[in-house]
Amino acid sequence: MAPFVKISEITKRFGDFIAVDTLSLDIEKGALFCLLGGSGCGKTTLLRMLAGLETPTSGTIEIDGHDMSGVHPADRPVNYMFQNYALFPHMSVAKNIGYGLARAGISGADYDDRIAQMLKLVRLEGFGHRKPDQLSGGQKQRVALARALARRPKLLLLDEPLAALDKKLREDTQFELVNIQEDLGTTFVVVTHDQEEAMSIGSQIGVMDAGKLVQTGTPQSLYDAPKSKFMADFLGSVSFLPATIKTASSSKITATGLIDFTALPAQDFAKGDKVTIALRPEKINLSRGDAKGANQMMVTIEELGYLGSVTHVRARTTDGTMIKILLSNRRRTQDAFTWDEQVVASFDPQDVILLPEDS
Repeated sequence: MAPFVKISEITKRFGDFIAVDTLSLDIEKGALFCLLGGSGCGKTTLLRMLAGLETPTSGTIEIDGHDMSGVHPADRPVNYMFQNYALFPHMSVAKNIGYGLARAGISGADYDDRIAQMLKLVRLEGFGHRKPDQLSGGQKQRVALARALARRPKLLLLDEPLAALDKKLREDTQFELVNIQEDLGTTFVVVTHDQEEAMSIGSQIGVMDAGKLVQTGTPQSLYDAPKSKFMADFLGSVSFLPATIKTASSSKITATGLIDFTALPAQDFAKGDKVTIALRPEKINLSRGDAKGANQMMVTIEELGYLGSVTHVRARTTDGTMIKILLSNRRRTQDAFTWDEQVVASFDPQDVILLPEDS
């Protein structure tokens, strides 16, 4: 099946500055796709090109099999939800939601029915008469979403849709956004700089850096199988240890460095290759004495941060490298680890991420 959105070698220049650099991307119909990256990486520029608000310097964009070259923004099967929501303060909620419908010439019973459907969809029944200044931040966000969906676009573009909300409300609204997208089946492309937000809502994620698409995949695949040190470090917390491949087979890889590591093969490596061992903090266990099994090393606890359900630990290895560990607080207080205690850090071969040294 052909992709619903097909971006082919898109480049966007602003003078000498390259905002998006020969980027290609396919997005399937009905996906909730997150474009993730730091400030200035080009993700909003790419979103604006999809909407027709910016013209590519080169390359093509197809939506639902149609080339968008030269197609006016108003004629694209696309709607755009801006970061600041851009609600009309003098209009009621109902009129804000219906603004695009009225502009499209929809009126009468069809107009009223669509407004009612949108209010129900975003759980704002009974709020249609209110003005934006009578709403909370989360309610304003839902009004903006309802307005963007009212004309039933094939593709909805959302630029940092939850950035204006506080942490607790943002977490609650993430699930609402996912539920609405699943109910409608509309293809969503969401721009965000928040890794946790992208992991929570995205069925697929594309990570951008310096105008280029670094890696795409499901949240789990990007987190558990990054292809570079940049990806491993950008998406979540990680510790790096250098090593050299000793043996490589289809079932097991061994490497030597601070200790002799054992890992499962995920990328193609050969004997003698210089690699980087990447370890996620929640995959590392701490124990007093022999932990049994492969991948054990002595560490000294240097920092402890108790956060209720978890404890953040920073420990120093025998060669002076600092590693991060995340412990679930199931241990009784009297058995808890202490500062300056020497303990054994261990981790499963399946949890070892092997990356090229120069990635």
